[in-house]
Amino acid sequence: MTGTKKKHRRAERVFAFKVLYGINFTPAASEAALLDSFLNSPGRPEDFDPEDSYAWELVLGIWRERSRLDEILDSLAHNWRVERMGKVEAAILRIALFELRQNNPEVPPKVAINEAVELSKQYGNDKSGVFVNGLLDSALTYSEKGAP
Repeated sequence: MTGTKKKHRRAERVFAFKVLYGINFTPAASEAALLDSFLNSPGRPEDFDPEDSYAWELVLGIWRERSRLDEILDSLAHNWRVERMGKVEAAILRIALFELRQNNPEVPPKVAINEAVELSKQYGNDKSGVFVNGLLDSALTYSEKGAP
């Protein structure tokens, strides 16, 4: 993968995070509402077209699988239900967990985890990176054993 493609994917991941974080406050009740949120989110680059963008793939996939992703996160985060997590960390964890579950060869597990940790350092608090890294490391360990 070229450096440009990596940078573009990172930018799309950041934008997807912002959309997913935003729908915590203004939930999307339908795919049409979700698309509207995506298209009208501040700072959306013109080339982030829903028909051909990784950002939309993430947003739509996570929106569709949110219940399952949250169940997995609840099972991994001992004494921490998703509802108790910060909205920033929950959105980042959903993105990374979704990427881990996709088995996309262009996004190896270590890349998904590293990107999540970097996002958490940028948008979370001082302890977010450690929390996100620990939870995703557990997710990776479980997935390698054939669990969720």
